[in-house]
Amino acid sequence: MFGRKKTSSSLTYLNATSEIQGNLNVEGDLRVDGVVHGTVHVKGDMELSQTGLIEGAELKAHNLIIHGVVKARVVAEGRLTLSKTARLEGDVTAQSLDIQIGACYSGHIDTALDEMRALPTASTRFPELMGQEDSVRN
Repeated sequence: MFGRKKTSSSLTYLNATSEIQGNLNVEGDLRVDGVVHGTVHVKGDMELSQTGLIEGAELKAHNLIIHGVVKARVVAEGRLTLSKTARLEGDVTAQSLDIQIGACYSGHIDTALDEMRALPTASTRFPELMGQEDSVRN
């Protein structure tokens, strides 16, 4: 109406007694209290509860909060949060990462930045220190 595109956020919910064998693709948001054996792609945000388990090739979502167990490669286009009860085994690519004390993680982490920024060298951060090395050595 009035030329505006209406956006609706839908939520898909898998309760604790649910178990899925196969790939799961969700257009909106997803909350999993059950078990998924397969690849999971979520266009919105996702939360995996303490009772949840995902085991597959890949888990991909915009923002992702993990309280349960994941054994998969994880791609978070936004923020990945591992709570104190999270157990994650797999490589991670995320824009930002929040790991609470108590979370268990095994794998490689790559924080994908929009632009790769190199760490500054001592000469660019502290130009006044340049040239002092020679006087210290003498």
